[in-house]
Amino acid sequence: MKIDGAPELDVVRRDPVVARDAPEREDDCLRTRDAVIASLLEQGPQTAATLGDRLGLSPAGVRRHLDSLVGEGRVIARDQQPLGPRRRGRPAKVFVLTDAGRDRFPHAYDDLAAAALRFLAQTGGEDAVRAFATRRAEHMLAGVTGTRPTAEDLADELRGQGYAASSQPVSSGEQLCQHHCPVVHVAAEFPQLCEAETELFGQLLGTHVQRLATIAHGDGVCTTHVPDPRRTAASGRTASSTNPTGTTRPDISAKESA
Repeated sequence: MKIDGAPELDVVRRDPVVARDAPEREDDCLRTRDAVIASLLEQGPQTAATLGDRLGLSPAGVRRHLDSLVGEGRVIARDQQPLGPRRRGRPAKVFVLTDAGRDRFPHAYDDLAAAALRFLAQTGGEDAVRAFATRRAEHMLAGVTGTRPTAEDLADELRGQGYAASSQPVSSGEQLCQHHCPVVHVAAEFPQLCEAETELFGQLLGTHVQRLATIAHGDGVCTTHVPDPRRTAASGRTASSTNPTGTTRPDISAKESA
């Protein structure tokens, strides 16, 4: 009903599920972007217009979400390949999921890797699994160069492999910490992966290191202790001057001179 004297209002038709031009809260934005990603996964590359029609979004709304997803690296725009004769003008853009966009959906990579290692253990034995773990660790840290790399050098290389690693000083040396493990579920079944890493850490650093904790065993962080070589040398000198009971050996040379 129109009331005499009242200003005319533009009536905006709204989709029954999504308000096409209404401002969205942050939670609504995230849900809408997830819907855009799901549509691209299920229906393949689409133009902005097609996505808008499917999801009940206005052209401006779908563009806003696509721009955000492109900026996050989860979606890319490509020229649409014409099915018939090429028409004049610029080809329409279609939007395609990237690997980062697909990562939001479940994968079975862990199951596949574990199955492959089980098969390797059955056909080649434990030695074959250890050889694989060693080769994997060497490939993972192949970028560590120099004659005397440090714990921070290892942490820097591990960060590039997705381990969120860091090194920090402690009273007896350093700790190499891996705050994330991309293969945690596989390593829980095949601890050879962790053992090969630890062995290679020691070889690269030129000292005996000790793995204190692993995420695969339920700890919060994979922690490897790297002893201070100066303290290790001092400890060795002290040990050589004591007998098995822990008491200091008498100074034989002093007695002989007396």
